[in-house]
Amino acid sequence: MKNKRHRACPRYTPRAIRPAGVLLAVAGLLALPVLHAQDRSEPAGAEVRPRVGLVLSGGGARGAAHIGVLKVLEELRVPVDAIAGTSMGAVVGGLYSAGHTAAEIEKIMTSIDWQDAFQDRPSRADLAFRRKQDDANFLVQLPLGLQNGEFVLPHGLIQGQKLHQTLRALTLPLSGVEDFNNLPIALRVVTADLETGDTVVIDSGDLATAMRASISAPGLFTPVEVDGRLLVDGGIAENLPVDVARAMGVDVLIVVDVSFPLASREKLDSPLQISNQMVAILIRRETERQRATLGPRDIVIDPQLGDASSANFSRVQAAIDKGEAAAHELSQRLADLAVGEAAFGSYQAARRAARAGKLPRIDFVRVDEASRPYARSIHATLDPLVGQPLDVNRVETKVEELYGLGNFEMLDYRLVRIPAQDGAWGLDVQARRKSWGPNYVRFGLNLQDDFEGNNSFNAAARFIVTEINPLGAEWISDVQIGENPRLFTELYQPLNYGSRFFIAPQLEFEIRSVQVLDEADRIAEYRVRTYGGGVDVGREFGNWGELRAGLRRGAGKSRVRIGDPTLPPSEFDIGQYFMRLGYDKLNNVNFPRRGQSMTLQWLASRTGLGDDTDADNVTFDWLIARSRGRHTFILWTTAGTSLDSDDAAVESFFPLGGFFNLSGLPPDSVSGPHFGITRLIYYRQIGRPGPGFLNVPVYAGMSLEAGNVWQERSQASFDSTIKDGSVFLGLDTLLGPLYLATGFNDGGQTAFYLFLGRTF
Repeated sequence: MKNKRHRACPRYTPRAIRPAGVLLAVAGLLALPVLHAQDRSEPAGAEVRPRVGLVLSGGGARGAAHIGVLKVLEELRVPVDAIAGTSMGAVVGGLYSAGHTAAEIEKIMTSIDWQDAFQDRPSRADLAFRRKQDDANFLVQLPLGLQNGEFVLPHGLIQGQKLHQTLRALTLPLSGVEDFNNLPIALRVVTADLETGDTVVIDSGDLATAMRASISAPGLFTPVEVDGRLLVDGGIAENLPVDVARAMGVDVLIVVDVSFPLASREKLDSPLQISNQMVAILIRRETERQRATLGPRDIVIDPQLGDASSANFSRVQAAIDKGEAAAHELSQRLADLAVGEAAFGSYQAARRAARAGKLPRIDFVRVDEASRPYARSIHATLDPLVGQPLDVNRVETKVEELYGLGNFEMLDYRLVRIPAQDGAWGLDVQARRKSWGPNYVRFGLNLQDDFEGNNSFNAAARFIVTEINPLGAEWISDVQIGENPRLFTELYQPLNYGSRFFIAPQLEFEIRSVQVLDEADRIAEYRVRTYGGGVDVGREFGNWGELRAGLRRGAGKSRVRIGDPTLPPSEFDIGQYFMRLGYDKLNNVNFPRRGQSMTLQWLASRTGLGDDTDADNVTFDWLIARSRGRHTFILWTTAGTSLDSDDAAVESFFPLGGFFNLSGLPPDSVSGPHFGITRLIYYRQIGRPGPGFLNVPVYAGMSLEAGNVWQERSQASFDSTIKDGSVFLGLDTLLGPLYLATGFNDGGQTAFYLFLGRTF
């Protein structure tokens, strides 16, 4: 970004931002909230109308009331010459300044999936396939970096990538406008310097970045760096920028204040409420000082929003209606600023014209200096757009594809023009590595209790070392303790830059339990210990699939844990090759609502490779999810067979039993060389979703299951399956999916579960 002018507001001495930890995030939530003024020369003798300035405060979701005010101004034909906005006021004001009408902004704000916008990661379907595999077993959603042996947290709980790209798409036609005085309506965006506490007024540069900076609630959103300054939500410094608007040379101000009101004593009943009150007092004090400077001609609009939450974006329409009602109450005073129908029509037409131009052809893609380490990856992804007319949706898809690799804290682009190159248009791309990277750690938990004294627990961590070389190599290492200890390490090495082919050498050690049963009676339980290594080669297909094949060599030992203690331990050798095809387009691995996944694997043991036997196992897993409203239906089928079942070793048997795997039976209570199970699962999201990262969806559901294990494939039939079912309550928590469930089957057996961890 070049040629920007940022200034500390001259009427203020720097005010230090008080460190308040989590309270700053609350402060941000509370504070969250078009051609250049035309030369409207009037006919000789006509009265020159006053220049009108619009002041829009911060207030988070409450800031949607600004849209209602704009609707009334358009209804009364009141033109606006200048806008000063803070936080959500900067977003609404910025979109209006960019030429969007009030009705268009209303449609934008009410159609945005705010829950998704505040989820920083791309939708799971858009993640790189390897990152989806991280999700499969390492479900704790807290992102952590690992630097110099210490855990490192992000600068904000939300990086703001999705929100930034939304703002980028909405303002793209005006990307070439550097001076905010040259927007359809002159604009000032108010932010705060996180280091000094100064008010920073942005009057030039990149409009989307300015708006994104102004809503960066400290502790919630990552600060935005502009010209070496860390900028955050302007509400913590100047939530109602009256003086900023007046400095734009206006004659009369329309001031819309949606600041959060102070709570009464009765509501100050918790530490959080008291902390909120403290922050609100600090913001309100500066707001009142600004309001005291208003003159008799200025108009103040106070939408009656009550104690509506600044974080509740599910009630955007209600806030818009409140703003409209408040403006109508002052319609007589506002009408004094109105112009004739022809003049207002010309005013609106000029604003629309700024966004009506045809989008240019993309002639080049370039990256800024700080993005050089990622230049090849960026060019490999975006260069196919060169020579094509700009398609915003296609650009967004490509940016999401890059961001889905999981390496970036911010990935942004601007539409730029180079006059010296015959006016060529292109994309200027900025990529910033995660500040807590390039090494990361993810955790996984698995807990199961059947309320009969049987329980199991596993805790795991995955360490990911990225950017090992220019080709994008990664080194992952898994450590698991508990019922099934496991150590695993793999080096993932692409074979060429931008290539989807890879090689992956690996080592693994694992201990697991295998039960031997006669009908439903457990005869013995073996503790099986294996270790070995191998090398895989494969190819990724976009972000949806992977074909992988490889060789395995190793050894193992099994001993009786439960059963006849005189049975000697057995040792065995492993020599295998395998092939696996994976497909994954699920939107969520915990409680999928749409998409599907599939895995098909062939595992071949061969004496020629050092194995004790020649055997072939084939497994298949397919799941499809469909939703309508809050209702979700899942069809899920899993099957496996040992092609040489007469020689199948106990350690290769397939187990069934447990939640969603014949829920009426205890976990792994039946096993054999052949198995199959189909489930039909239904659940409904209950309760109202929470804001952003505080959201913990709750589901109530049931399942119908039919499956069994067989000693011979010829025995497999629907009539021989066990029919089970379950009812459950599930929560999609930060630690992973949590279930409280009861299972039952057609034989009268029941089981109860408290289950934390992956089920699908």
